[in-house]
Amino acid sequence: MTLRRLPAAFGLAFCLATSPASAFDALNFSTPGMDEDLRSEIENASALTLAKNEDRTSGPDVLAAALSDYGILTETLYANGYYGGTVSILLDGREASEIQLLSTPQSVGQVTVRVQTGPKFKFGEASVTPLAPNTELPEEFARTSTARASVVGDAADAAIDGWRQVGHAKAEVGYQNVTADHARARLDVEMRIAPGRELRFGRMILVNDSAVRTAAQRRIAGFPAGERFDPAEVDEVVRRLVDTGTFSSVTATEADTANPDGTLDLLVKTADARPRRIGFGAEVSSLEGLALTTYWLHRNFLGGAERFRIDGAVSDISGNTGQIDASVTARLEVPAAIAELGPDTDAFFQAALATENEPTYSSDSIDLTTGLTRRFNEDLTGELGIGLNYSVTDDDLGNREFILLTLPTSLTWDKRDNDLDPRGGWYASTEFMPFINVEGEGSGARFYTDLRGYYGIGEEDRTVLAARLQMGSVMGPSLTDTQPEFLFYSGGAGSVRGQPYQSLTVDLGGGDETGGLSFVGLSGEVRQDIGESWGLVAFADAGFIGSTATPGQDGDWHSGAGLGVRYQTGIGPVRFDIATPTSGDTGEGFQIYIGIGQAF
Repeated sequence: MTLRRLPAAFGLAFCLATSPASAFDALNFSTPGMDEDLRSEIENASALTLAKNEDRTSGPDVLAAALSDYGILTETLYANGYYGGTVSILLDGREASEIQLLSTPQSVGQVTVRVQTGPKFKFGEASVTPLAPNTELPEEFARTSTARASVVGDAADAAIDGWRQVGHAKAEVGYQNVTADHARARLDVEMRIAPGRELRFGRMILVNDSAVRTAAQRRIAGFPAGERFDPAEVDEVVRRLVDTGTFSSVTATEADTANPDGTLDLLVKTADARPRRIGFGAEVSSLEGLALTTYWLHRNFLGGAERFRIDGAVSDISGNTGQIDASVTARLEVPAAIAELGPDTDAFFQAALATENEPTYSSDSIDLTTGLTRRFNEDLTGELGIGLNYSVTDDDLGNREFILLTLPTSLTWDKRDNDLDPRGGWYASTEFMPFINVEGEGSGARFYTDLRGYYGIGEEDRTVLAARLQMGSVMGPSLTDTQPEFLFYSGGAGSVRGQPYQSLTVDLGGGDETGGLSFVGLSGEVRQDIGESWGLVAFADAGFIGSTATPGQDGDWHSGAGLGVRYQTGIGPVRFDIATPTSGDTGEGFQIYIGIGQAF
């Protein structure tokens, strides 16, 4: 390639020169025969374009940018498979690379960048050897494919990564020969990988002080000392420490050289996050009233990265019951609490106090639970516990007392691309809780599942179709022997918008009503972005409450529909929905809902 350039150091020196600023009048790109995509890429990559946009237009600034562009534009041509191109940059008719240091212009009026691609090169020989088993090279790294420089680098990286994944941590390119045959517009590439010996993990070395005990960091990290090196295990060590929330950053660096015994040490550096955090939230609807939530969190409660969190909630403020609901929950999570179960299993201890004043019942309860949470992979988590629940309830069936031994289990599979504003993926959560009434009738199990799916349409997924299915069932006890908190209700923001809160129940006759033993909820939304910050939503919801444990049988449906507006903020969209009933006799008029994040 014919290039005229000076060392980059001279260009930097020009930037430091003092001179009066004078904007250059025009920046022109001459790219004969070049396709629009490549021309746009060249213009966007140009240091001269950046200098003009930032108003750095004094003579020395322009010259410095021009000298940089010789290399930048050449690399851009290489990246697109052109190895015989030419780059010429004229400043008021003078080639930038030929301007002497002592005659730097104080101002520049006209800048012309001329780029000719020459022929597009194809790969001739394209080989990387030896390869580890199951290594996949880029499809573009093959004879007759366009010889982009980036593809050569990608092929080398893939070959090295293949060896690293089978334990050869220090694999590298041992030999390479890259030849551009200009007569045939062909690029021949030959690379040989030096895998080095297979290594095992050695020691995990903590290279900084932390408020978290060293033994706890090692237990949480689950460092696989003595096992064959695997870069995925390094990523897991970092991920486990990050997931505690105790550290603001975690980095893991492999030692430069292996130990004589064939092991490789890992240097881990952590930075502690601020140990305490507080937060709050609010949501309001025209019938359910105002709901306020707050929490206090300590990320390193006992010095072992334990998370201790206290949540408080007050809801139904000025709502339709005339009385508020309130709850306080304290939860302690201990990461990697049981060595035999591995670093991905945590223990938790939880206590909750609640007073509820719902449309069909009121209750005061205390719930004590302990158990384990397990992370199976990046998206799938599970929880298993044992609990004791005591509650005193008052409803149309009278004043009753319940003491239940519970075995709560749950499984959550979250494949959404964003929690507060998903545009693709899906979410599935299932809860199953056997319970035993230690004082008589009413033993059984409660089941609930929540399935959600999202599908983006068009450029940048600016139109999103969202759907939700909820199902629940209480199996075993009769309707009258089940505590009201375990029953299902429909209506309101979490089920059917437009219908009054918990308005769909089971009619017991004589004016008495209670919740149902089964529930089905259906929701659909069409979300459309309007500009950069605004969005519109059309939605429809339907809910079913049944008097038996079989969802969809022996019960009634109701539904609602409406429109919503979304405004994007840094923490998620602000939601404003207005809805009205479309079927059923449980409500009339319009309901308004305001909150943070999409409805589901």
